[in-house]
Amino acid sequence: MALADNLGKKVRLMIVKEVEFGVYLGNKEEKVLLPKKQVPRGLEAGDPVEVFLYKDSSDRLIATTNEPKLTLGELAVLKVVDVGKIGAFLDWGLEKDLLLPFREQTAKVRKGDEVLAALYVDKSGRLCATMKVYEKLRQDAPYQKDDQVEGIVYDTSDNFGVFVAVDDCYSALIPKREAFGNLRVGERVHARVIKVREDGKLDLAVREKAFLQMDTDAQMLMERLEASGGKLPFTDKADPELIKRELGLSKNAFKRAVGRLLKSGKIEIREKSIEICQK
Repeated sequence: MALADNLGKKVRLMIVKEVEFGVYLGNKEEKVLLPKKQVPRGLEAGDPVEVFLYKDSSDRLIATTNEPKLTLGELAVLKVVDVGKIGAFLDWGLEKDLLLPFREQTAKVRKGDEVLAALYVDKSGRLCATMKVYEKLRQDAPYQKDDQVEGIVYDTSDNFGVFVAVDDCYSALIPKREAFGNLRVGERVHARVIKVREDGKLDLAVREKAFLQMDTDAQMLMERLEASGGKLPFTDKADPELIKRELGLSKNAFKRAVGRLLKSGKIEIREKSIEICQK
């Protein structure tokens, strides 16, 4: 196999020549440079060394003994260190940052964001990152219904919901009906498994079961009322989209929270508003 075919991979190569600025690895037909500062002490011609192959800033194949945070065939969460004219640049543990082209982003990223990425070789033979990882996620998660899981949002859809990589590797979806709040790409989520599909993918909910969630929602609603001067300009008969937009709740969850506060005598419902009871 040609050395270029191992671009983006770890390989074990033999030292074939020592030079002032490093060593060459490979064989008589093909060689790749391992810079001097990367050469482990005590090695000489004929010794094997494990390296990662990538391209330097001049697009030349080069070897490194540094450990990359991402190799071909893997997934990893990488930090955005800069955004330029052709895309974002990710820190992957090597001297040269990894390009994430705009066309490979599932959402606009900013410096400091963390994104789940995979590695690929573009048409010009360069290593680049992509956030389009749906097809690369595993479908053998060891989780069952009602298990608590954590993951990272890697894409969103107005039609389907929020796509999550559980444990940064397992395929999961927060269906649209469960996607409350403003979950954005790169955000870490804690969720509950509500279904394990036949193909192994997971359906998730970021909220607890209704009877467990009710007290939390009631407390949040009370805090929102207090922050709004003791009054909300709509009732539990409001449009579901308004409720979701203003409070991040479904209409049913909102009605349960209102009911809890009514029962405890903390609020009252007027014709067009909900208000804190005045003691």
